[in-house]
Amino acid sequence: MTGALDNEIKRLMELGLHRRCVEGYIARVAGITLEINRLKREKNAVICAHVYQTPDIILGIGDLVGDSYKLADDCRRTAADIIVFCGVHFMAETAKILNPSKKVYVPSGNAGCSLSEAVTGADVRKLKAEHPGMPVVTYINTSAEVKAESDCIVTSANAEKILRRMYEKHEKVIFIPDRFMGANLAKVLGKTPGKEIILWNGTCIVHEKFDASLIRLYREKYPGLVALAHAECPSELISAVDFMGGTGDMMRYVESTDAAAYLLVTECGFGELAKLRFPKKNFIAMCRLCPYMKSITLESVLALLKDPSPQEITVPPAIAARAKIAIDKMFELAA
Repeated sequence: MTGALDNEIKRLMELGLHRRCVEGYIARVAGITLEINRLKREKNAVICAHVYQTPDIILGIGDLVGDSYKLADDCRRTAADIIVFCGVHFMAETAKILNPSKKVYVPSGNAGCSLSEAVTGADVRKLKAEHPGMPVVTYINTSAEVKAESDCIVTSANAEKILRRMYEKHEKVIFIPDRFMGANLAKVLGKTPGKEIILWNGTCIVHEKFDASLIRLYREKYPGLVALAHAECPSELISAVDFMGGTGDMMRYVESTDAAAYLLVTECGFGELAKLRFPKKNFIAMCRLCPYMKSITLESVLALLKDPSPQEITVPPAIAARAKIAIDKMFELAA
């Protein structure tokens, strides 16, 4: 066991995990990741890790790593019997919808989402009754029930592209549930909220509280700084940054540019991952923790693999079938 543990410590250190660890911590992490990876092989399980997860999860045990769109797409292709989703509940639901014959689990009972909780299927049915004939374009941060009432799902990575295609056939659309993302997209597309695009009043508890006035202060302190913000941020802040997009877009922007410094306005896990991937680039912290994402730990993943039954994700077949139509439409229009 000592040799295997030493090799695991070496692997994690080569991936860069040692740069955020105090002496002795890396050995504890390696002991857990070693056991998790053994159980993965034994059970033919795959671990999906969202970019907001901590580096010990992403680097230590993650098989599929990315934003909501990439993980949903990757899940369609896995040959594993079991999917362990280190993300939030709606993401695991999406994986289950796309893989009805597989077992899907989320390692925490607290991995919810304020956006997902902001709208229900009944809310969508009421919206459709109030705006007959208008297609419902739904952000992926929603429950299976809401997806089942929708015409097309989008992620922050593809929302603009898909909405442009929807407007080719429709003068008006309903966009739910994130009112900030909807307003930001409306501005980019030249649409008027309340007229050509009907919005819901949902927000993300991480992104809604970022302060736009701080952007100016950071620019003064760090000349040459480039500010990037997630599309879930308030429009006032989006107007003050250089780039708006999803986490995948933001990572590609960082990779393809060479700024004096980068300000990443989103959940803190993304900044940690960016620092690990680009250790020579200068990143400035302006982030907030997501309590839902951070409810997942290495220990909770290990406990799940040892006893998965309490955390299995299920979706009623009729709801899953309808939701899959909207999800498949996303893949079609985003292609």
